[in-house]
Amino acid sequence: MARDKGGKTQSKLEGQPARLTDLVDYQDGSVVSREIISRKTGTVTLFAFDEGQGLSEHKAPYDAMVQLLDGEAEITIAGNPLQVREGEMLVMPANKPHALKALRRFKMILTMIRS
Repeated sequence: MARDKGGKTQSKLEGQPARLTDLVDYQDGSVVSREIISRKTGTVTLFAFDEGQGLSEHKAPYDAMVQLLDGEAEITIAGNPLQVREGEMLVMPANKPHALKALRRFKMILTMIRS
C-alpha cells in the first residue's frame, strides 16, 4: 500500500480547493492510500482500491468514518457484511472487527478520531 508521509500533502493542500477523487489514483491490483491530515487527535486518509482488493479483518481502538467517493465496497463489521456505494458513509465503531473489499473499484475517505 503506497502512502504519502511527512506532512507534505497537507501543506500543499492548505488553503487550496481540491477535488478529492483527483488526489489519489487507482493502480491495477493495488490499494493506494494518501494521508491528507495527520494529528495526534486523528487522521484523514484517502484510499483507492482496485476491484477485488481489500483490507483483511482487523480492529482499531477508535471510531472511524468511511465515505465512498466512487465505486462500491463491501464493508463487514463484526461479521455483518454491508454494501456501501458512492455518496454513502458508514461509521465503523471502535474495537469491532471490520474488513473492506472492493466489489467494484472504489475511492474512499477515512476519518479517524482518536479520543
